[in-house]
Amino acid sequence: MKVLIATKNKGKIEGARKALLHYFNNIEIEGIPVQSDVNNQPVNDEIYIGAKNRIKNLKKYAIENNIKSDLYLASESGIFNSFGSWMINNLAIIEDNNNFESCGTSASYPVPDRLVKDIINTELSQVIDKIFTKDEERHNKGGAIELLTHSEINRIDLVETSFIMALTKYINGDIWK
Repeated sequence: MKVLIATKNKGKIEGARKALLHYFNNIEIEGIPVQSDVNNQPVNDEIYIGAKNRIKNLKKYAIENNIKSDLYLASESGIFNSFGSWMINNLAIIEDNNNFESCGTSASYPVPDRLVKDIINTELSQVIDKIFTKDEERHNKGGAIELLTHSEINRIDLVETSFIMALTKYINGDIWK
């Protein structure tokens, strides 16, 4: 199965690959960076809009470069307000060649009220870099969630989970469409 994903981010590619391998054999996944056409730090609906734009731009790139694919994937993380609290989560979208779309999200984690404005005005990674010390913590490759969970969960885990959730419409056939 040929899969295109709208990123060159190794963590996002690995999370998607792990999710797909739960259900499919012989996965060939290729990362292609395309724009989300939203702010660097997506807020609320921009999370979905950014992922959807990445799919649209990825499909356009594939057509223009004569690249065939069975599935098109995008992953976008952002900050959103739910139940009166600000949270961070990862959203995944999967589309096929018939424009059938499925969307899933990862677990979400809370953002302290005092940091919301800074995250929205810059982005999560910049705020995390200010909070944590310079050494190995600051340059951690597992993302903010790995720092915040003391290495229990990392960025790859969140991406994998969001793609597994999105795959529920694909792996259950017509009974879940």
